[in-house]
Amino acid sequence: MDKLKVGDKVYNTRQNGFADFVRYSFSEVISLTKTLAILKNGIRLINQPKTSYITEDIGYSVSRNRGTHWHLVSLEAIRKAQIENEKITAHDWFQEKKFTNDEKLEIYRHFKSKLK
Repeated sequence: MDKLKVGDKVYNTRQNGFADFVRYSFSEVISLTKTLAILKNGIRLINQPKTSYITEDIGYSVSRNRGTHWHLVSLEAIRKAQIENEKITAHDWFQEKKFTNDEKLEIYRHFKSKLK
């Protein structure tokens, strides 16, 4: 469990209730103090790795909000973020789109043929 270094890429996840989508935030360590790692987005992390059962096994607590953890970026985290962002985009599109009856019929026929 190493301390963060300048240039390390980290991410955080948040979710408003279990029914909400997981929303990913990414940032990079731009400077260090004796005890903190300062991210590009202005968040200050306590530069002491600790066990975290939130998203990853190891996390870095936000200064003055120890319950929020950031984690080192991995390929798996990037892929999960891409999948989740696509779900959010599709959800938002369906929320904003007003379908005509012809479009509804076309969607219905498409899904009906897939279910056979």
